Amino acid sequence: MPKLNVFDRKGKKVGTYNVEPTDFAPRICKQLLHDAVVMYQANWRQGSHRTKSRSDASGSNRKLYRQKGTGNARMGHRRSGIRRGGGHIFARRPRDYSYHLPRKALQLATCMALASKVEDDQIIVIDDLHFDEPRTRDMATILRNIGCENGSLMITTAQYDQNVYKSARNLDRVSVLPAGELNALSILSSRLMLITKPALDALKQSAAAKKRATQGDSKR
Repeated sequence: MPKLNVFDRKGKKVGTYNVEPTDFAPRICKQLLHDAVVMYQANWRQGSHRTKSRSDASGSNRKLYRQKGTGNARMGHRRSGIRRGGGHIFARRPRDYSYHLPRKALQLATCMALASKVEDDQIIVIDDLHFDEPRTRDMATILRNIGCENGSLMITTAQYDQNVYKSARNLDRVSVLPAGELNALSILSSRLMLITKPALDALKQSAAAKKRATQGDSKR
C-alpha cells in the first residue's frame, strides 16, 4: 500500500499515512474528469457579451443610392453589416452558458481527481496547520519548509479555518478550501495539494460512504 509522508510545520517527517488511489475511486476515467472540468468552467462564464446588430448601429436607414444606373454594386443603408461602421451580421447577445451534470457523476469525478493526485504523488500531508491569528509570513515559511512554495498549491483543511484562509490568500497561486467544498476543477487546477490529516481522513470516509451507497443501489 502506498504511503504518504506526514510532515510538521518545520518540514520534518513525523510519520506516514497509508492511502491508495482505490480508496477514493476504483478507476480513473479521464473523459468524466474532462466533462466535469468543462462544466465548472462553463458555469463560471459571465455571458454578458453583446455586439451591435444593424438595428443597433447608428446612422440613417436611407438607401445610399438608387438601385440601377450608377455603375456600382447595389447597396442598402449605411448600417449594413458589410460596411465599415455597420452592425455585426451575427451579433452576439447575452446568454447563459451554465449547465449541470448529474450529481453522482460530479461526486465520482471529485473522487477520481483525488485518486489521480494520489497516483501521481502530488499530495503532501501535514499534521497540523493551525494559526492563532492570520500570519502570511508564517504560512510562507511553512510552505518553504515543506518544499511546496513553487507552483500552484491547494491547501485543504477539515473545516473552514478563517486564519488559514487569511494567511494564504495573498500568496501567489495558493488557494484554500475545506474538504467538503472540493470539486474536480479545484483539485486538478493545482499542481500540489497540501492537506491536513483530519481533512484526508474526512475525504477517505466520504469516499467510502459513497462507494457503499453505490454498491447498495446496484444490488436493488
